[in-house]
Amino acid sequence: MNDLEEAVLKTVLYADIFSFPLTAAEIHHFLIADRPYALADIQGALESSAALRVHLEQRDGFVACKGRDGLVTTRLERDQAATALLPAALSYGRLLAALPFVRMVGLTGALAMRNPAHVTDDIDYVLVTAPGRVWTARAFAIVLVRLGRLRGVTLCPNYVLSETTLSHAPGNLYIAHEVTQVLPLFGREIYDALRAENPWVADCMPNAMHPFHAVPMSQPGTGLRLLKSALEALLSGWLGDRFEAWEFRRKQAKFAAQMQQREDHAAQIDAERVKGHFNDHGHPVLRQYIERLARYGLNHSSPRDYRSAEMPAAD
Repeated sequence: MNDLEEAVLKTVLYADIFSFPLTAAEIHHFLIADRPYALADIQGALESSAALRVHLEQRDGFVACKGRDGLVTTRLERDQAATALLPAALSYGRLLAALPFVRMVGLTGALAMRNPAHVTDDIDYVLVTAPGRVWTARAFAIVLVRLGRLRGVTLCPNYVLSETTLSHAPGNLYIAHEVTQVLPLFGREIYDALRAENPWVADCMPNAMHPFHAVPMSQPGTGLRLLKSALEALLSGWLGDRFEAWEFRRKQAKFAAQMQQREDHAAQIDAERVKGHFNDHGHPVLRQYIERLARYGLNHSSPRDYRSAEMPAAD
């Protein structure tokens, strides 16, 4: 296979880990390659490549691995679940945006890819906060999580970070994919800064420079904005400093105990970043991806795949 055919196959193989057949537009956007390609190039390869026909099949506008076209039905069912779940995600995203010191709200996880397992699946968010108020903003978010739970909605603000820590050390393909999946709901300028601070993502996925799905940006109403401003004024001085320090110490002790119980966690806990991923999904996904590459005779150690071959360290 040539470089383009190899990139298309790798992209479909990665999505197959999540039982997720792709459209040509999705293959183009999330392409795992060492340089950008045009959508017309992707479409041409899918239409004419004999090499790709050996390994891939197409049904109803979706591309899947050979023998896996039955997943198209699953994909359509999950797309319906995403349509049903999205209004709640947007509504709670607006409420998260109204919390004090929150500067960006991004939808992430399975719903951001329109691939939730069911209509009651978790709604995952990434939050960016004002400097020095990560733990305060998270505390308010957890109150909202508990209120959502009373209504049968599972909110998961799993990643909360300060706007001064947007840069992530060059990571692996899994992390790059997570970054490209984020759909900004509030604070588009912060989202743009987040992408700009992590140019290494383009080493893995050069076409995914902007959000794939279009979702409406959330803006809290006037009353919520006034309340947010009042709470920020109240908690911006010494009172807020003391609460921030107390909440950090309290949660740090709790999370430290949880991290000691799991050697394979992917959690990051410090004063400016809260990544509460105690079940590390990155390791298993990357292992499965590398196993698939080997099964198809593809090399994972070439320069364009060097990040995908690296396993994230369990600190």
